[in-house]
Amino acid sequence: MNDDRIIELEIKTAYQEDLLQALNQIVGQQQQQIDRLEATCKMLNERIKSLSSESGGGESVEEVPPHY
Repeated sequence: MNDDRIIELEIKTAYQEDLLQALNQIVGQQQQQIDRLEATCKMLNERIKSLSSESGGGESVEEVPPHY
């Protein structure tokens, strides 16, 4: 009876180790995706800043309303 219980615990431990490895792999993939998204956001922010500086520093141009 004692051997059966030890075997059962070893099986559960093996499943938990497999699950832990799978979860670690998923977390690693998610971190890579987060890093790529952060780089994309940084690039887009820089692009927006460069476009706003090219168009006159973000100053609004006062136009005459169309009803005049």
